Amino acid sequence: MTRTVVHLLRHGEVHNPTGILYGRIPGFKLSERGQKQALTVAEHLADHDIVHVVASPLDRAQQTASPIADSHRLELATDERLIEADNQFEGLKVAVGDGALRSPQHWPKLVNPFRPSWGEPYIEIAHRMMGAVQKARAAAEGHEAVCVSHQLPIWTVRRFLEGKRMWHDPRRRECSLASLTSLIFEGEQLVRIAYTEPVGATDPRVTGA
Repeated sequence: MTRTVVHLLRHGEVHNPTGILYGRIPGFKLSERGQKQALTVAEHLADHDIVHVVASPLDRAQQTASPIADSHRLELATDERLIEADNQFEGLKVAVGDGALRSPQHWPKLVNPFRPSWGEPYIEIAHRMMGAVQKARAAAEGHEAVCVSHQLPIWTVRRFLEGKRMWHDPRRRECSLASLTSLIFEGEQLVRIAYTEPVGATDPRVTGA
């Protein structure tokens, strides 16, 4: 069968001096470190057989994808389905024991962690991400594709593909900044998932990272 690889790449570090949960708020771009991370990932993938690069419409994902598209002389595509998860705490500080989570007015949003009640349901995230993955797989059949997205969508679709429950402890996510979650297909069948950290590990608990 034809072997195709779809790399799910998390964007690099974002300039977020106030430490808010920025979610889908426009204007949040890569920090200087994040720009270097994007270049490092592009170098890491330079000798890969990449024929398709697509990103979330958010600035940080587009910036992370651009060096990869440029190095392979490809046009950067955009897929809305790769966007960050919707979240009612967007624009607020939500560190554990601090910020919005201490205010009783926000507690009703936390009643169901399994859905979750404060944002886009996990199953909807998984389904839209799978749509983006399958489109990228078809576009790169027999080669490799890169899809630049965000921590929660990538981790959610990985758990979905591994047959695990999608609600989880955010502190245990294996999806560092500028990391690659690689889906290996034989034909249309997923046969393996690989994970690499070209720029090293980062703490998944850091708000806004």
